[in-house]
Amino acid sequence: MIRVAYNDNSYDYVTEKILDNLIESNNIAKFKRITGWVTVGVDPLRKANREHTYRYPNELKKQAW
Repeated sequence: MIRVAYNDNSYDYVTEKILDNLIESNNIAKFKRITGWVTVGVDPLRKANREHTYRYPNELKKQAW
């Protein structure tokens, strides 16, 4: 679950899919990554509907999301 701060300063935990929807609809101010808070509209964001290609099945497990 991912911690989010809504535009009205309330906080919640959401799934990755919900986070993508909230970002697209401009309904959150920021969300928390391992490295800290990301401000929507200011900090670089990941792209929704991203596709990854991995050479080895274990590569996904090594990624630090």
